[in-house]
Amino acid sequence: MSRKQQRGEATVEQLLDAALRVYAEGGDQGLTVSAVTKASGVSLGSLYHHFGSIDGLMNALLTRWLERLLGELVTAVQGTRTAHTGIRALVGAYLAFVQEHRDAARLLHSSYADRQGMADGKRLRDAQEARLSPLAQWAQAYVAAGELAPLPPPLIESLILGPVVGLSRRWLSGIDDVDLDEAALILPERIWRSVAAEPK
Repeated sequence: MSRKQQRGEATVEQLLDAALRVYAEGGDQGLTVSAVTKASGVSLGSLYHHFGSIDGLMNALLTRWLERLLGELVTAVQGTRTAHTGIRALVGAYLAFVQEHRDAARLLHSSYADRQGMADGKRLRDAQEARLSPLAQWAQAYVAAGELAPLPPPLIESLILGPVVGLSRRWLSGIDDVDLDEAALILPERIWRSVAAEPK
């Protein structure tokens, strides 16, 4: 890699890191081009060169952290031997990610992320489904093995991830009636009951 490419990558990292800090400090309202360039020390021209707009920058930031989250979930289920232990590992990994990367998790679970998903739904959905593919394959293998109920993949995904996402949103909003460590012990069993195959 040339020095110019290295400088370009370093600039991209500076902008992404600064954008997350700006979002964490000011939310949607504080998320402006001037705030990001000030926080990063990167010029306005460089921001537009690398990302095209503030929305381009934020989409790249969302993609970066979504890929990281999904990567951790895939790693968690790959180390398990049953659908039941896989769900426990997946829930634990998701809630640990939310606690460890609170600012990024707030962005991923934000109304901003929801708006971007609605505005550019098909492209983002296609990209998300490509990233979710290993998790979908994991679930479908256990459907085929008779451990998970024979439900459509989007329904299984919603039954497994929906409660975890909802609980994470509640915790990230500042409501202090949620203990994520306790939830990591209780929630997997409840989810398991909703997706386990009926005994024959």
